[in-house]
Amino acid sequence: MKAIVDCNSFYCSCERLFKPHLDGKPVIVLSNNDGCIISRSHEAKKFGVEMAGPYFKAKPIIEKFNIATFSSNYNLYGDLSWRVMETLRMLLGKENVEVYSVDEAFLDLSGYPPDKLQEVAKNILETVEMWTGIKVSIGVAPTKVLAKVANRLSKKDQSTKQCVCVLDTEDKIIEALHATPIGDIWGVGRQYAEKLRDQYAVFTGLDLRNKKEEWAKTVLGGVTGIRLLKELKGETANEMEDELINKKMIMTTRMFGSPVNKISDIKEAIATYTSKAAEKLRRQNSAANVISIFIVAKQQDYMSNFKRGQSVHAHTTLSLATSCTNDLIKPAVNLVDEIFSKGCSYKKAGVMLSGLVPDNAIQTNIFEETPVNHNRKLMSMIDNINFSMRDDILKFAASGTTRDWKMRQEMRSNRYTTRWEELREVR
Repeated sequence: MKAIVDCNSFYCSCERLFKPHLDGKPVIVLSNNDGCIISRSHEAKKFGVEMAGPYFKAKPIIEKFNIATFSSNYNLYGDLSWRVMETLRMLLGKENVEVYSVDEAFLDLSGYPPDKLQEVAKNILETVEMWTGIKVSIGVAPTKVLAKVANRLSKKDQSTKQCVCVLDTEDKIIEALHATPIGDIWGVGRQYAEKLRDQYAVFTGLDLRNKKEEWAKTVLGGVTGIRLLKELKGETANEMEDELINKKMIMTTRMFGSPVNKISDIKEAIATYTSKAAEKLRRQNSAANVISIFIVAKQQDYMSNFKRGQSVHAHTTLSLATSCTNDLIKPAVNLVDEIFSKGCSYKKAGVMLSGLVPDNAIQTNIFEETPVNHNRKLMSMIDNINFSMRDDILKFAASGTTRDWKMRQEMRSNRYTTRWEELREVR
């Protein structure tokens, strides 16, 4: 049996953890730059706050019902996510936990007797909440896809605090699939859901389950469709996966606090994002062969006719793979000259490092002098100081000092678990 543990309105739950007076009250969390709503509590949903909707459009509802609003606080969310996942690993063993996202994890419960699954899931739920303060919902079923279906049903009435659903019989599975719209089946996207409804009269998960494998292979994309169908029928097609420790590419991207039209500001942002990406690169003991940058223009006619701003890209292959920040900043900043257009305003920029190789096995270039140690000691010292002191206390001059282009976080709460100076005070 498989289970999925899903944190309830995770970002909102993190905010409530240190503000208990908000329990039972409507809460929302905004995206970077306070642009869109990316998390909403159960109470906020009831007032009609739309997920991913623009903040300015939801403001009348927010003000009318006094909905608590917060900017994204990823330091806090990341730390609390780690605590939830570590709790699951302690309870079940690392080999039985697959971290799926910042607020979800699959569990392998095959070692427990069927008649104990409800009790086991309930114990996991209560332990996670007791140890971390984060409330979760748990769905248990024979496969990952069915576990997602069970998890959806477990969230139906969070007010009862009985957020556990176990699909351990054929009758329960059929009933659950009959109650699940096709668009809510894990692996069926919005466009596919429309196609299935309009062209094939597939409206629920049960309708899809009753289809044949040949049909799934033709309509749902070959092997992927067959796997989905098997999972719906209770046959395991998606096994537990090991956590991806080393990434194949590393990206850092941010929205600007306000539109930027100066090339010097763009270069500062690119240098800053390159520094962040290089730090992640060193954390997994890798070096990069290729560096790419992109900038996104501010869309025009925002209020009357929304258009996505044009994105322009540039990349270069390095003569020698490196993880040294200054060796990455220089080519990244030079790429800005290739894609920046004078008189154009930009809203976003990003850096991507690819062609990653282990930093202890870098192939040398016959035409380049090989550094003694790629400045590893210096980079390690900078990383250690920045980690202990936070907020990039050591940075390269190319990153700028004022950084007027930084994204807005006007309603961000304190980083209670990662900053000494922002610890919660109890009086």
